[in-house]
Amino acid sequence: MKRTIIAGMGHYVPENVVSNHDLSKIMDTNDAWIQERTGIKERRWVSAEGEDTTSGMGTKAARKAIADAGLEPSDIDFIIFATLSPDYYFPGPGVQVQENLGIDTVGALDVRNQCSGFVYGLSVADQFIKTGMYKNVLLIGSELHSGGLDKTTRGRGVSVIFGDGAGAVVLQGTDDQTKGILTTKLHSEGKHAKELALLGPATSRWVDRIIEENDPEDMSYYPYMNGNFVFKHAVTRFQEVIHEALQDVNKGPEDIDLLIPHQANLRISQYVQAKMGLAPDKVFNNIMKYGNTAAASIPIALSEANEAGKLKKGDLLCLAAFGSGFTWGSALIQF
Repeated sequence: MKRTIIAGMGHYVPENVVSNHDLSKIMDTNDAWIQERTGIKERRWVSAEGEDTTSGMGTKAARKAIADAGLEPSDIDFIIFATLSPDYYFPGPGVQVQENLGIDTVGALDVRNQCSGFVYGLSVADQFIKTGMYKNVLLIGSELHSGGLDKTTRGRGVSVIFGDGAGAVVLQGTDDQTKGILTTKLHSEGKHAKELALLGPATSRWVDRIIEENDPEDMSYYPYMNGNFVFKHAVTRFQEVIHEALQDVNKGPEDIDLLIPHQANLRISQYVQAKMGLAPDKVFNNIMKYGNTAAASIPIALSEANEAGKLKKGDLLCLAAFGSGFTWGSALIQF
C-alpha cells in the first residue's frame, strides 16, 4: 500500500495588517490585554475594497503549492477544501477553486470541521491516496473571518482573535515506506457544540421570519466562544490526541522533531509544549502575526515552517488541532 507524502506547500495572507493598536481605536481594548490572553500582536484582515475571498485566497495558496510540487493544475485529480467561512452558504468553495484553476471536472469535497478541518481533510486525502484512487490531491484550508466579526467592544473577546488567510498542500502517493503519513486520529464531542459556535444564519430559522424580525441585537449572527471552557478542553484534547497518534506508531514525545498545532491561542500551545516536555524549538507558532485562521492555520504554519528551514528530510512532524464541534485530531508524518 502506498504512503501519502506532502509534495508541495503554499500559503497566502492578505496584505492588510491589523495591529492590536489598530483595534484599540475601534473597541475598548489594548495591546497588553490581547497579548496577555492570546499572544497575538497582529492579524491580517482582507481590505473592504479588495477582491480577496475565501475561495480566491485558497486558489492563490493552491497555485503556490502546485508549483512547489512541480506540477500543473491539470495534474490535480481531486480537491478538498476546509473552511468555516465559505463565499456562499452553498455551494462550497471547492468547486470555485476547480473553476479558478481551470481543472477538468474532478471531484471537489468541502470539509466543515472548522479549526480541525485541515487535519480531517488530510485524513480523508490519505485514504484516497493509499488505496490508489487518486494520484495528486489538492488540500486547502482558507478562512475569511473579518467580514463576520462584531468589531465593537461587545464582540472584542472573539474579534481580536481571528484573522484571514489560506494555506494549501499537494498530496501524492509513494512506494517509499520510510516517509509519508504514518497515522491520523480524529474525534468529536457534539454535546459541547454551542460552546464555540455561530448559530445563525441557519435553515432552522425561516428566512422570512429573520427578515421580519430584523433585530440588530440578534447576536446569533456573530461567533460565540466560551473562552475558559474551550481552553480547558483544548489543552486536554491536544495532549490526548497527540499521545494517541504516537502510541499508534510506537513513538513518544521525545521523537517529535516539530509539532505544528492549530494556532488557536499561544497560551494553549505553550501549555501543551510544557506538559509534553517539548523544547521551544520543537513547536512552531505564528499566531503572533496572523491570529487564529481556523482551518487555514496549520497549512499556513506548515508552509512558513518549511520556508524557514524548520523541516528536513526524515523529521517526524506532528500536526494537531482542536476546535468547534468540539472536533479534534492529529497526524504524524515522516517528512
